[in-house]
Amino acid sequence: MKNILIFILTLCICNPLRAEHLEQDKLLREIQQTQRDSGKLSSAKEAEFLADKSKQPALLESVHSELAKQAASASQLHAQLDANAAQIKQLEDRLSEKRAPLGDLFAIAKQVAGDLKAELNNSIISAQFPNRTANLSAMTDNKALPTLAQLEQLWFTLQQEMTESGKVVHYDSEILSTAGESRKAKVVRIGGFNALADGQYLRYIPETGKLSDLPRQPERKYLALAENFADTQTGQAPLALDPTRGSILGMLIQAPSLRERVDQGGLIGYITLILGALGFIYGVYRLVQLSSISKKMTQQMQSATPRDDNPLGRIFAIAEKSNLEDTDNLELLLDEAVTREVPVLEKGLGLLKLVASIGPLLGLLGTVTGMIVTFQSISLFGTGDPKLMAEGISQALVTTVEGLCVAIPLLFLHSIVAARSRNLVQILDEQTAGLISRRAGK
Repeated sequence: MKNILIFILTLCICNPLRAEHLEQDKLLREIQQTQRDSGKLSSAKEAEFLADKSKQPALLESVHSELAKQAASASQLHAQLDANAAQIKQLEDRLSEKRAPLGDLFAIAKQVAGDLKAELNNSIISAQFPNRTANLSAMTDNKALPTLAQLEQLWFTLQQEMTESGKVVHYDSEILSTAGESRKAKVVRIGGFNALADGQYLRYIPETGKLSDLPRQPERKYLALAENFADTQTGQAPLALDPTRGSILGMLIQAPSLRERVDQGGLIGYITLILGALGFIYGVYRLVQLSSISKKMTQQMQSATPRDDNPLGRIFAIAEKSNLEDTDNLELLLDEAVTREVPVLEKGLGLLKLVASIGPLLGLLGTVTGMIVTFQSISLFGTGDPKLMAEGISQALVTTVEGLCVAIPLLFLHSIVAARSRNLVQILDEQTAGLISRRAGK
């Protein structure tokens, strides 16, 4: 039993040792195989290198030969380059000699092309004939001499601009609105000065090359002429023409309208105009009342029957109802009746006079406040920019004008109402005096 255990233990120890020897033998064989393969590769590379080494002298000789050939070619090309440079110099000298008499002429042609280009960029005719400056740009931007075709195109463009400047042309075109929207419209172009569409004036925008509506149109009288001119197909028609090609028209549309002038007056201006309007309406109302009373009094003088719809009729009724024989008492009674009627006839005269007097005072107040605003702008920003002082000066002047515009009509209206009232009072006095005389005669 003991021998069996020793045998088993010996077997267990020998098996791992045997396996380890097998692995070591395998690794040794792989190393030997790698050495053999490496030796074969080194031998092959060595043989290839020796073969290439034998070819190196031939390759070196070939390279030297090619280098000599290229050097000869380079020398020939250098000689050709020098000959060409000399020929170019000779040709340039000949060109300068030939071009000398025409140099001033071509310089003038380029100058004319540049001036014409600037003119066409701002010409309203370019809206009908776009892209006319491309040929001119080729002449002005290029240092070479202008070609014959470019000179002919320059002549044609000059002739076209002169010819179209004397024409009134109708054509269809795209027009930009003030909001930037495009629309088709029938355009009437008056030479190179103005363009009309739908009875309104247009402006030319060089950046887009299109016509556009003005931000504001001039006064109605000019637009009426424009509408009439656009509708006229033959014959002659009057038109407000801007010979400055838009400068005067631009100043006209920048002038403030009546509404903007009123707004410049500010709060004091509004108060002045409201008081003036109320006073004028009341004055006209009183004038209409007095005219109606005058008409009724005239009818009463032609009638023997007293009526109570007019002052004279009410006085006649009082005299008819009284049976006083004493003329003194009758005179007192009629004077009292006339005294009661006079305030009715003179009603509103004081109010009209007050409003007419307040108008210039309010204008003066607006002038003072406007100058205060002006001096405040001067103290804050100085006098470098007049636009900063324009608001205060406008308020000062506009309120003064508004005060005078209120006072002058109201003074005339007050005088008319007062004169009409005095005439009616005088009629009452005359008729009362006549009535007392007739009663005294009886």
